[in-house]
Amino acid sequence: MDQAQTPMAQFLQTSMAKIKEMVDVNTIVGEPVTTPDGVTLVPVSRVSFGFGGGGGDLVKQRDGFAGGSAAAVRIEPIGFLVIRNGIVNMLNIQPPASNTLDRIVDLIPQLMDKAEQLRDKKADAAQEG
Repeated sequence: MDQAQTPMAQFLQTSMAKIKEMVDVNTIVGEPVTTPDGVTLVPVSRVSFGFGGGGGDLVKQRDGFAGGSAAAVRIEPIGFLVIRNGIVNMLNIQPPASNTLDRIVDLIPQLMDKAEQLRDKKADAAQEG
């Protein structure tokens, strides 16, 4: 039997199609909202999902099969992109990172900003000097 035609493949295809329906780019980066004073807020979420399935043929029954699949999706708001006068900042709404690796990951954007500022200062100093 072709693998694409097995009941297990059908379970998996159906579960993945349902996940695809639930999670798209608008789930992660939401619709922008502009306030009366011209500030634009863009909601940002973290999406995690898990997936599992299994099954087997029932040897004693003709065309017998038992199986199932399951999926779980977690959507967690993490903050807002705040756009004011052409400047974009991230406003986090999550508590601070709980372990070292999470802290490092959270600090990367700040480190990149500092490195860019330092590079710009050096370039300005070189042009003046």
